[in-house]
Amino acid sequence: MVRWRKLGILAGGGALPECIASSCAERAEAFHIIRIIGSAGPSLEALPGDDCGIGEIGKILRILKAENCDAVVFAGTVKRPNFAALKADWRGAALMPKIISAAAKGDGALLGVLVDTVEADGFLVVGADEAMQGLEAPPGALGAHHPDEKDFRDMRKAAALINALGPFDVGQAAVVADGLVIAIEAAEGTDGMLRRCTELADANERGARVGTLVKRPKPGQELRVDLPVIGPETIRRADRAGLRGVAVEAGFALIIDREEVVHCADKAGLFVYGFSDTDMREP
Repeated sequence: MVRWRKLGILAGGGALPECIASSCAERAEAFHIIRIIGSAGPSLEALPGDDCGIGEIGKILRILKAENCDAVVFAGTVKRPNFAALKADWRGAALMPKIISAAAKGDGALLGVLVDTVEADGFLVVGADEAMQGLEAPPGALGAHHPDEKDFRDMRKAAALINALGPFDVGQAAVVADGLVIAIEAAEGTDGMLRRCTELADANERGARVGTLVKRPKPGQELRVDLPVIGPETIRRADRAGLRGVAVEAGFALIIDREEVVHCADKAGLFVYGFSDTDMREP
């Protein structure tokens, strides 16, 4: 039983917003999409909703109220704006000093300001995992392939690295191969990081598969709005980068189109694994 009457979906890029909208439609639950201009994908245009700039905070809240939404989910990636050129309405302009100050601390702090603003206007903020059941990564291997002990060592190092970098609000992903840190996610996102890994593998004349992509939340992260996400495209990019597999923290990451993820991974010979605290302990 859902905790709201009508869900407002603040939609950025990627497949997650459309997945949530489709899930609502299948369950005959009311929803309204706010497509963030410059971030939301074209596939959302046919669904009920409005287009708003990231600085139009007042307009976004007015639309949500006019549409009788009582809950909001933040879904998809949003490009960090050029604050000097940002077009803001009066509400956005009033928030701008707080937003700019938070942005200097990292995306996590910036999202926190937006969540606080939406909640202060009386909306229930829910996570994508609650808005669409069944997205949470389960523990263990998802497909036909399993990590070996060398993969687990890489997994542990990458997970510990993300955890250690949490105070710097860097990213949610890292790639480690044979104990060597290959890449850490920064402002370019996971896809951009894997693109760098592919270029590095090409430059080194790739041979056998090596390395694991790990995604997990950063310490202190607002889990309702920024859980790590993987989908079929993540697996395809990991394949092109010559990695052995992809690992996410079980219960703290979302898997979009799980059946296709498993199909892509099995076909490519990659493992997909949901790690737990037990897996992170050295044997």
